[in-house]
Amino acid sequence: MNDSTIVVAGATGNLGGRIARALRERGASVRALVRHGTALDKIERLQKLGVAIARIDLSNASEVIPACSGASCVVSALQGLRDVIVEKQTALLDAAIKAGVPRFIPSDYSIDFTKFPPGENRNLDLRRDFHKRLDKTSISATTIFNGAFADMLTGQMPLILFKLKRVLYWGDADQRMDFTTIDDTAAFTASAALDPSTPRILRIAGDQLSARELTAVVSEVTGKKFRLFRAGGLGMLGMLIKVARVVVPGEKKLYPAWQGMQYMRNMFNGRAKLEPLDNDRYPSMRWTTARDVLSASQASITASKQR
Repeated sequence: MNDSTIVVAGATGNLGGRIARALRERGASVRALVRHGTALDKIERLQKLGVAIARIDLSNASEVIPACSGASCVVSALQGLRDVIVEKQTALLDAAIKAGVPRFIPSDYSIDFTKFPPGENRNLDLRRDFHKRLDKTSISATTIFNGAFADMLTGQMPLILFKLKRVLYWGDADQRMDFTTIDDTAAFTASAALDPSTPRILRIAGDQLSARELTAVVSEVTGKKFRLFRAGGLGMLGMLIKVARVVVPGEKKLYPAWQGMQYMRNMFNGRAKLEPLDNDRYPSMRWTTARDVLSASQASITASKQR
């Protein structure tokens, strides 16, 4: 039994809940910070895992500091815009420091935004702004970069156009990109939270493949012939992003269409490529490939048709 206590903020969310589960599987004591008024069913799911619940208001230090007390690491899986990623996460960071917590894992879980200049990706710029505050503190922090979530290849990310049997790309069809499933990201994060010797940055990728390689994989998995579809160059994508940002309101939305386009540009231009990888840091990790994700999705579709 691991006697470490890990505090998780954002545990009622998708990634945060999986991090909490992975920590419990590793024998850690987990304390989830949840907002007052959080839906009871979300809290009950965590309690069934053996997670302790601390109801707090992140803007109230007198509630957050005691909730962080005694933890060996605070893991943030908070999601939102500036009010959350910068302001509320700063409040969480300050509380962790005042509570004497030695380590902090911020809510990054993305491509390596340290490799491209500000202004190219709104959501990642918010994380960059938070890092400016984080790096001024003495707490031991570890950022985890995982590329894009591989789970999104089944539909949410407009790369594989299943109905058209095409794989869309911008620029170079041979530019490799990083993909990691949510579960693998959560499992690695849990291991990192329990590891007192983590460096400032850890980079992971369950799979690395180009649009051309992805075309071959999806063709094999589905048994249908997929082809590449070049939507244009990166310069054209950049112009479309500017137009979309003006025409389509979305500054107050977490994932407007142009935000996804910004992420695609960053992935296809190659600057945010993750290297070197830290996949071997925890030998028990078994990485899920894009083929695994697509095969599971295909099996689910086949099973539903047979019902």
